[in-house]
Amino acid sequence: MKPTMFMARYEAQIYAAFRIVAGFLFLWHGSQKLFGFPPAGHEIPAYIMFIAGPVEFFGGLLILVGLWTPWVAFVCSGEMAFAYWSVHGDGTHQLLPLLNGGELAVIYCFLFLYIASKGSGLFSIDRFLEKRSQNRHQDN
Repeated sequence: MKPTMFMARYEAQIYAAFRIVAGFLFLWHGSQKLFGFPPAGHEIPAYIMFIAGPVEFFGGLLILVGLWTPWVAFVCSGEMAFAYWSVHGDGTHQLLPLLNGGELAVIYCFLFLYIASKGSGLFSIDRFLEKRSQNRHQDN
């Protein structure tokens, strides 16, 4: 076994944990915008609260449970790309994410793009529904 592949047998479980943790962390950004919890420590503009808040909260929740994951993750990725360019890289700041405070937006953007390309994986409602559908077709 190659040294770089020593955890390859756990890839599916690790990916599921990755998706679940990403969704869990993202939904709290939406909760902060929609419900004020946890407190942001600064005022959040209304357009961010009413557009980004629902995408982050419900998107994070759906990714966490693994429901419609590819589509939801794609929308979340797009929202984070928009957030980066509209808030951090809008020309008034430095372009480099390290300097303009946009690292988290860039990481989330590509994290969700990866999840959109890979799908729900283990421990997801999507997988449960897929298996249930396959079992129904086999029974018929």
